[in-house]
Amino acid sequence: MIIADKNERARNMKTAEEVREFWIDQVGPEGWYAVREELDDAIRTQFLETWELIGTGRLDSWLTRAEGALAYLILADQFPRNMFRESGRAFSTDVRALKAAQTVVRKEWDQLIDAPARQFFYLPFMHSESLTDQDHCVRLICERMPGAGDTLMHAQAHRHVIRKYGRFPYRNDVLGRRSTPAESAYLNAGGYAHTLRSMA
Repeated sequence: MIIADKNERARNMKTAEEVREFWIDQVGPEGWYAVREELDDAIRTQFLETWELIGTGRLDSWLTRAEGALAYLILADQFPRNMFRESGRAFSTDVRALKAAQTVVRKEWDQLIDAPARQFFYLPFMHSESLTDQDHCVRLICERMPGAGDTLMHAQAHRHVIRKYGRFPYRNDVLGRRSTPAESAYLNAGGYAHTLRSMA
């Protein structure tokens, strides 16, 4: 049964090209950060089984070229946030996404991808709860994606939250973490939306 399940997932595995075509061409920038149940359902239906292959070695070939790396980062970092919204699983492949991003950015493969899709090479750093990664994200966007005002604003906002709290308080509930009084006050004030307002 286990072998049959693995074989079924392999048959249903999407290619890197299919991931990119769906996210970059079909969904596009106007839908990347929209909260739409129908989009979450579409990603779950089409790409869940491919996402489940992360860490098995079956997707390693994606990380041998810039276009494949872009697809890997979308799959590992962005799609879980849609597929598992309001669940701790949304962050379950963040570590693998960050490791891949560190490698491909060091190789400067991000420079081979046009904006705005280039931002997906930097989001794993933005989603990290490490201040070092947050600083690196802001620096990368400033140096390698000039003119990306909204992306830079969000990177700076994420860094501000990590500087102040050492983690993202709005993840606490789904990750089973107890919020501090300061974090609770922040969440009651609007959380990330409050951060954006304070930086405007």
